[in-house]
Amino acid sequence: MAKDYYKILGVSRDASKDEIKRAFFRLAQKYHPDKGGDSEKFKEINEAYQVLGDQEKRTQYDKFGRVFEGAPFGADRRETPFAEGFDFSSFGRGFDTSAFEEIFEDFFGAAPFTREERGRRTRGRDILVDIKISLEEAFTGIKQEISLEKFIICPKCKGNGAEPGSRLKNCPSCRGTGRVKEIRQTFLGTFTKTNICPQCQGTGKIPEKNCSKCRGEGRIKQEKKIVVSVPPGISDKEKFFIPREGEAGGRGIKPGDLYIRVHVREHPYFVRRGDDVYINFDVNFSQAVLGDKVDIPTLAGQVELQIPSGTQTGKLLKLKGMGMPHLHRRGKGDMYVKINVRTPKRLTKKQKELIKKLKEEGV
Repeated sequence: MAKDYYKILGVSRDASKDEIKRAFFRLAQKYHPDKGGDSEKFKEINEAYQVLGDQEKRTQYDKFGRVFEGAPFGADRRETPFAEGFDFSSFGRGFDTSAFEEIFEDFFGAAPFTREERGRRTRGRDILVDIKISLEEAFTGIKQEISLEKFIICPKCKGNGAEPGSRLKNCPSCRGTGRVKEIRQTFLGTFTKTNICPQCQGTGKIPEKNCSKCRGEGRIKQEKKIVVSVPPGISDKEKFFIPREGEAGGRGIKPGDLYIRVHVREHPYFVRRGDDVYINFDVNFSQAVLGDKVDIPTLAGQVELQIPSGTQTGKLLKLKGMGMPHLHRRGKGDMYVKINVRTPKRLTKKQKELIKKLKEEGV
Protein backbone atom coordinates (compact mmCIF):
# COMPACT_ATOMS: atom_id res chain seq x y z
CA MET A 1 0.00 0.00 0.00
CA ALA A 2 1.37 3.41 -0.96
CA LYS A 3 2.42 5.61 1.97
CA ASP A 4 1.03 9.09 2.51
CA TYR A 5 4.18 11.12 3.07
CA TYR A 6 2.22 14.24 3.93
CA LYS A 7 0.45 12.35 6.71
CA ILE A 8 3.73 10.90 7.99
CA LEU A 9 5.19 14.40 8.40
CA GLY A 10 1.89 15.82 9.64
CA VAL A 11 1.63 18.57 7.00
CA SER A 12 -0.99 19.55 4.46
CA ARG A 13 -0.56 18.83 0.76
CA ASP A 14 -0.02 22.53 0.04
CA ALA A 15 2.60 22.93 2.78
CA SER A 16 5.58 25.11 1.94
CA LYS A 17 9.13 23.77 1.71
CA ASP A 18 9.96 25.49 4.99
CA GLU A 19 6.95 23.92 6.76
CA ILE A 20 8.01 20.47 5.53
CA LYS A 21 11.57 21.05 6.70
CA ARG A 22 10.46 22.15 10.16
CA ALA A 23 8.10 19.20 10.51
CA PHE A 24 10.94 16.82 9.62
CA PHE A 25 13.34 18.35 12.15
CA ARG A 26 10.73 18.19 14.90
CA LEU A 27 9.87 14.53 14.25
CA ALA A 28 13.47 13.49 13.64
CA GLN A 29 14.49 14.87 17.00
CA LYS A 30 11.64 12.99 18.66
CA TYR A 31 12.20 9.61 16.99
CA HIS A 32 15.99 9.51 16.47
CA PRO A 33 17.30 6.11 17.69
CA ASP A 34 20.22 7.69 19.52
CA LYS A 35 17.70 9.52 21.69
CA GLY A 36 15.73 6.36 22.43
CA GLY A 37 13.26 6.82 19.60
CA ASP A 38 11.68 4.35 17.20
CA SER A 39 14.22 3.50 14.46
CA GLU A 40 11.55 2.30 12.01
CA LYS A 41 9.52 5.45 12.52
CA PHE A 42 12.67 7.52 12.01
CA LYS A 43 13.38 5.74 8.70
CA GLU A 44 9.81 6.42 7.59
CA ILE A 45 10.10 10.10 8.47
CA ASN A 46 13.43 10.30 6.66
CA GLU A 47 11.96 8.64 3.57
CA ALA A 48 9.04 11.08 3.51
CA TYR A 49 11.34 14.07 3.85
CA GLN A 50 13.61 12.93 1.01
CA VAL A 51 10.62 12.99 -1.30
CA LEU A 52 8.70 16.06 -0.11
CA GLY A 53 11.86 18.05 0.57
CA ASP A 54 12.96 17.75 -3.06
CA GLN A 55 10.75 19.77 -5.43
CA GLU A 56 11.28 17.44 -8.42
CA LYS A 57 10.57 14.29 -6.40
CA ARG A 58 7.60 15.96 -4.71
CA THR A 59 6.06 16.89 -8.08
CA GLN A 60 6.48 13.32 -9.27
CA TYR A 61 5.01 11.96 -6.04
CA ASP A 62 1.98 14.27 -6.28
CA LYS A 63 1.32 13.04 -9.83
CA PHE A 64 2.04 9.34 -9.51
CA GLY A 65 2.26 8.45 -5.85
CA ARG A 66 4.96 6.21 -4.35
CA VAL A 67 5.79 4.01 -7.34
CA PHE A 68 9.45 3.28 -6.62
CA GLU A 69 8.72 0.33 -4.32
CA GLY A 70 12.01 -1.35 -5.12
CA ALA A 71 14.10 1.68 -4.25
CA PRO A 72 12.10 4.16 -2.20
CA PHE A 73 13.20 7.75 -2.04
CA GLY A 74 15.59 8.30 0.84
CA ALA A 75 16.80 4.69 0.94
CA ASP A 76 20.36 5.97 0.53
CA ARG A 77 21.36 7.09 4.05
CA ARG A 78 23.78 9.63 2.63
CA GLU A 79 20.89 11.75 1.40
CA THR A 80 19.60 12.72 4.88
CA PRO A 81 20.99 15.79 6.64
CA PHE A 82 21.11 13.67 9.82
CA ALA A 83 23.38 11.06 8.26
CA GLU A 84 26.50 10.17 10.25
CA GLY A 85 29.46 12.37 9.38
CA PHE A 86 27.36 15.05 7.66
CA ASP A 87 29.32 18.35 7.65
CA PHE A 88 27.06 21.27 8.50
CA SER A 89 29.74 23.72 7.44
CA SER A 90 28.57 23.21 3.86
CA PHE A 91 25.29 24.91 4.73
CA GLY A 92 24.89 28.62 4.04
CA ARG A 93 26.08 28.44 0.43
CA GLY A 94 22.83 28.81 -1.48
CA PHE A 95 20.87 26.95 1.22
CA ASP A 96 18.26 28.20 3.67
CA THR A 97 19.82 27.63 7.10
CA SER A 98 17.01 29.05 9.24
CA ALA A 99 15.65 25.63 10.21
CA PHE A 100 19.13 24.32 11.02
CA GLU A 101 19.69 27.32 13.28
CA GLU A 102 16.58 26.29 15.18
CA ILE A 103 17.84 22.77 15.72
CA PHE A 104 21.20 24.16 16.81
CA GLU A 105 19.29 26.09 19.46
CA ASP A 106 17.51 22.90 20.55
CA PHE A 107 20.74 21.02 21.14
CA PHE A 108 23.29 23.70 22.07
CA GLY A 109 21.20 26.64 23.31
CA ALA A 110 22.33 29.01 20.54
CA ALA A 111 22.30 29.40 16.79
CA PRO A 112 25.57 28.86 14.87
CA PHE A 113 26.27 32.60 14.94
CA THR A 114 23.89 34.56 17.14
CA ARG A 115 22.72 38.12 16.58
CA GLU A 116 24.31 39.10 19.89
CA GLU A 117 27.66 37.71 18.76
CA ARG A 118 27.43 39.55 15.43
CA GLY A 119 26.61 42.83 17.22
CA ARG A 120 29.41 42.37 19.76
CA ARG A 121 32.01 42.84 17.04
CA THR A 122 30.71 46.26 16.02
CA ARG A 123 29.48 48.00 19.20
CA GLY A 124 29.63 47.94 22.98
CA ARG A 125 26.84 47.24 25.44
CA ASP A 126 23.86 49.60 25.61
CA ILE A 127 22.99 51.15 28.96
CA LEU A 128 19.49 51.92 30.28
CA VAL A 129 19.06 54.59 32.97
CA ASP A 130 15.80 55.60 34.69
CA ILE A 131 15.23 59.20 35.77
CA LYS A 132 12.27 60.95 37.44
CA ILE A 133 10.97 64.41 36.53
CA SER A 134 7.91 66.52 37.34
CA LEU A 135 5.07 67.27 34.93
CA GLU A 136 6.28 70.88 34.74
CA GLU A 137 9.75 69.65 33.71
CA ALA A 138 8.17 67.40 31.08
CA PHE A 139 6.32 70.49 29.82
CA THR A 140 9.38 72.71 29.47
CA GLY A 141 12.09 70.08 28.95
CA ILE A 142 15.05 69.87 31.31
CA LYS A 143 18.77 69.23 31.44
CA GLN A 144 19.71 66.70 34.12
CA GLU A 145 23.12 65.43 35.14
CA ILE A 146 23.52 61.71 35.72
CA SER A 147 26.53 59.79 36.98
CA LEU A 148 27.46 56.43 35.45
CA GLU A 149 30.14 53.91 36.26
CA LYS A 150 30.85 52.30 32.93
CA PHE A 151 33.54 51.20 30.50
CA ILE A 152 34.96 54.15 28.59
CA ILE A 153 37.53 54.29 25.78
CA CYS A 154 41.02 54.15 27.28
CA PRO A 155 42.40 57.71 27.13
CA LYS A 156 45.99 56.48 26.81
CA CYS A 157 45.75 54.16 23.80
CA LYS A 158 42.59 55.79 22.35
CA GLY A 159 40.86 52.41 22.36
CA ASN A 160 43.17 50.27 20.23
CA GLY A 161 44.73 48.48 23.20
CA ALA A 162 48.33 49.12 22.10
CA GLU A 163 50.94 50.98 24.12
CA PRO A 164 51.59 54.35 22.43
CA GLY A 165 54.45 53.92 19.97
CA SER A 166 53.72 50.23 19.32
CA ARG A 167 51.54 48.79 16.56
CA LEU A 168 48.77 46.25 15.98
CA LYS A 169 49.43 42.88 14.38
CA ASN A 170 47.26 40.08 12.96
CA CYS A 171 45.74 37.81 15.59
CA PRO A 172 47.55 34.42 15.51
CA SER A 173 44.42 32.50 16.61
CA CYS A 174 42.19 33.55 13.70
CA ARG A 175 44.91 34.80 11.32
CA GLY A 176 43.24 38.19 11.08
CA THR A 177 39.75 36.94 10.16
CA GLY A 178 38.15 37.56 13.56
CA ARG A 179 36.52 34.12 13.49
CA VAL A 180 37.43 30.62 14.61
CA LYS A 181 35.71 27.32 13.85
CA GLU A 182 34.57 24.82 16.45
CA ILE A 183 33.98 21.21 15.35
CA ARG A 184 31.79 19.05 17.55
CA GLN A 185 30.84 15.39 17.28
CA THR A 186 27.24 14.60 18.28
CA PHE A 187 24.81 11.76 17.76
CA LEU A 188 23.49 13.75 14.79
CA GLY A 189 26.89 13.87 13.14
CA THR A 190 29.70 16.42 12.89
CA PHE A 191 28.79 20.05 13.42
CA THR A 192 31.04 22.95 12.46
CA LYS A 193 30.23 26.18 14.26
CA THR A 194 31.81 29.58 13.59
CA ASN A 195 32.53 31.69 16.68
CA ILE A 196 34.02 35.08 17.39
CA CYS A 197 37.72 34.74 18.06
CA PRO A 198 38.14 34.94 21.86
CA GLN A 199 41.68 36.36 21.60
CA CYS A 200 40.96 39.40 19.41
CA GLN A 201 37.18 39.64 20.09
CA GLY A 202 36.45 39.55 16.38
CA THR A 203 38.65 42.48 15.36
CA GLY A 204 41.35 40.31 13.74
CA LYS A 205 44.08 42.46 15.36
CA ILE A 206 45.93 42.33 18.67
CA PRO A 207 48.44 44.80 20.17
CA GLU A 208 52.11 44.07 19.68
CA LYS A 209 52.54 45.52 23.18
CA ASN A 210 49.56 45.94 25.50
CA CYS A 211 48.65 49.39 26.77
CA SER A 212 49.85 49.75 30.36
CA LYS A 213 46.67 51.55 31.45
CA CYS A 214 43.98 49.22 30.05
CA ARG A 215 46.21 46.11 29.66
CA GLY A 216 45.35 45.85 26.00
CA GLU A 217 41.58 45.84 26.41
CA GLY A 218 41.11 49.30 24.89
CA ARG A 219 38.76 50.41 27.65
CA ILE A 220 38.73 51.13 31.37
CA LYS A 221 35.94 51.32 33.94
CA GLN A 222 35.40 54.79 35.28
CA GLU A 223 32.69 57.06 36.65
CA LYS A 224 31.46 59.58 34.12
CA LYS A 225 29.02 62.45 34.52
CA ILE A 226 26.71 63.08 31.58
CA VAL A 227 24.22 65.91 31.10
CA VAL A 228 21.11 64.61 29.37
CA SER A 229 18.57 66.90 27.70
CA VAL A 230 15.02 65.68 28.26
CA PRO A 231 12.90 67.01 25.37
CA PRO A 232 9.67 68.96 26.04
CA GLY A 233 6.53 66.85 25.79
CA ILE A 234 8.05 63.50 26.78
CA SER A 235 5.57 61.03 28.27
CA ASP A 236 5.80 58.79 31.31
CA LYS A 237 7.99 55.69 30.71
CA GLU A 238 9.03 56.99 27.28
CA LYS A 239 12.65 56.47 26.23
CA PHE A 240 15.15 58.40 24.18
CA PHE A 241 18.78 57.61 23.47
CA ILE A 242 22.15 59.31 23.25
CA PRO A 243 24.39 57.71 20.60
CA ARG A 244 27.83 56.43 21.63
CA GLU A 245 27.29 57.10 25.35
CA GLY A 246 26.87 53.44 26.27
CA GLU A 247 29.78 51.23 27.27
CA ALA A 248 32.94 51.18 25.20
CA GLY A 249 33.21 47.91 23.32
CA GLY A 250 36.96 47.38 23.58
CA ARG A 251 39.64 47.31 20.89
CA GLY A 252 38.35 48.63 17.59
CA ILE A 253 34.72 48.37 18.68
CA LYS A 254 32.38 51.37 18.81
CA PRO A 255 30.61 52.27 22.07
CA GLY A 256 26.99 51.29 22.59
CA ASP A 257 24.16 53.77 23.16
CA LEU A 258 22.76 55.27 26.35
CA TYR A 259 18.99 54.94 26.75
CA ILE A 260 17.13 57.24 29.14
CA ARG A 261 13.74 56.07 30.41
CA VAL A 262 11.76 58.96 31.87
CA HIS A 263 9.27 58.58 34.71
CA VAL A 264 6.95 61.58 35.10
CA ARG A 265 5.65 62.03 38.65
CA GLU A 266 1.92 62.47 39.25
CA HIS A 267 0.81 66.07 39.68
CA PRO A 268 -1.36 67.15 42.62
CA TYR A 269 -4.05 68.70 40.40
CA PHE A 270 -3.13 68.40 36.69
CA VAL A 271 -3.98 65.15 34.90
CA ARG A 272 -2.32 64.33 31.57
CA ARG A 273 -4.05 62.34 28.85
CA GLY A 274 -1.85 62.09 25.80
CA ASP A 275 -0.82 65.69 25.11
CA ASP A 276 -3.96 67.15 26.65
CA VAL A 277 -4.10 68.35 30.26
CA TYR A 278 -7.16 68.33 32.54
CA ILE A 279 -7.91 70.22 35.76
CA ASN A 280 -10.91 70.47 38.09
CA PHE A 281 -11.94 74.03 39.01
CA ASP A 282 -14.52 75.11 41.56
CA VAL A 283 -16.79 78.13 41.02
CA ASN A 284 -19.48 79.70 43.17
CA PHE A 285 -23.16 79.30 42.42
CA SER A 286 -23.39 82.96 41.44
CA GLN A 287 -20.40 82.66 39.06
CA ALA A 288 -21.98 79.67 37.35
CA VAL A 289 -25.34 81.43 37.02
CA LEU A 290 -24.20 84.89 36.00
CA GLY A 291 -20.85 84.04 34.40
CA ASP A 292 -17.47 85.45 35.42
CA LYS A 293 -13.82 85.83 34.51
CA VAL A 294 -11.46 83.73 36.64
CA ASP A 295 -7.73 83.03 36.78
CA ILE A 296 -6.87 79.42 35.91
CA PRO A 297 -3.48 77.79 36.70
CA THR A 298 -1.79 76.17 33.70
CA LEU A 299 1.62 74.59 33.15
CA ALA A 300 2.70 77.84 31.50
CA GLY A 301 1.36 80.05 34.33
CA GLN A 302 -2.01 81.61 35.13
CA VAL A 303 -4.40 82.61 32.35
CA GLU A 304 -7.81 84.26 32.39
CA LEU A 305 -10.84 82.11 31.55
CA GLN A 306 -14.38 83.27 30.84
CA ILE A 307 -17.02 81.23 32.70
CA PRO A 308 -20.19 81.46 30.57
CA SER A 309 -23.44 82.25 32.34
CA GLY A 310 -25.54 79.21 33.07
CA THR A 311 -22.55 76.88 33.33
CA GLN A 312 -23.46 73.49 34.78
CA THR A 313 -21.36 71.20 36.97
CA GLY A 314 -19.20 68.91 34.82
CA LYS A 315 -18.94 71.39 31.95
CA LEU A 316 -15.56 71.17 30.12
CA LEU A 317 -14.08 74.47 28.99
CA LYS A 318 -11.22 74.29 26.49
CA LEU A 319 -8.03 76.32 26.50
CA LYS A 320 -6.61 75.66 23.05
CA GLY A 321 -2.86 75.08 22.83
CA MET A 322 -2.32 75.16 26.61
CA GLY A 323 -1.56 71.43 26.94
CA MET A 324 1.72 69.51 26.59
CA PRO A 325 4.08 70.15 23.66
CA HIS A 326 3.91 67.55 20.90
CA LEU A 327 7.15 65.58 21.08
CA HIS A 328 7.57 64.78 17.39
CA ARG A 329 5.83 67.73 15.73
CA ARG A 330 5.12 71.38 16.26
CA GLY A 331 2.37 72.68 18.46
CA LYS A 332 0.79 71.66 21.75
CA GLY A 333 -2.19 69.79 23.04
CA ASP A 334 -5.13 71.49 24.71
CA MET A 335 -6.13 72.07 28.32
CA TYR A 336 -9.60 71.23 29.58
CA VAL A 337 -11.10 72.85 32.68
CA LYS A 338 -13.84 70.80 34.34
CA ILE A 339 -16.20 73.11 36.22
CA ASN A 340 -17.55 72.09 39.61
CA VAL A 341 -20.30 74.35 41.02
CA ARG A 342 -19.89 74.63 44.78
CA THR A 343 -23.02 74.36 46.88
CA PRO A 344 -22.58 76.34 50.12
CA LYS A 345 -23.03 74.30 53.29
CA ARG A 346 -23.46 77.27 55.64
CA LEU A 347 -25.39 80.44 54.84
CA THR A 348 -25.80 83.68 56.71
CA LYS A 349 -29.27 84.94 57.58
CA LYS A 350 -29.10 87.45 54.75
CA GLN A 351 -27.96 84.82 52.25
CA LYS A 352 -30.84 82.55 53.24
CA GLU A 353 -33.33 85.37 52.71
CA LEU A 354 -31.87 86.04 49.23
CA ILE A 355 -32.04 82.36 48.32
CA LYS A 356 -35.66 82.22 49.47
CA LYS A 357 -36.47 85.16 47.22
CA LEU A 358 -34.77 83.44 44.31
CA LYS A 359 -36.85 80.37 45.08
CA GLU A 360 -39.99 82.43 45.03
CA GLU A 361 -38.90 83.72 41.62
CA GLY A 362 -38.51 80.15 40.37
CA VAL A 363 -34.68 80.12 40.36
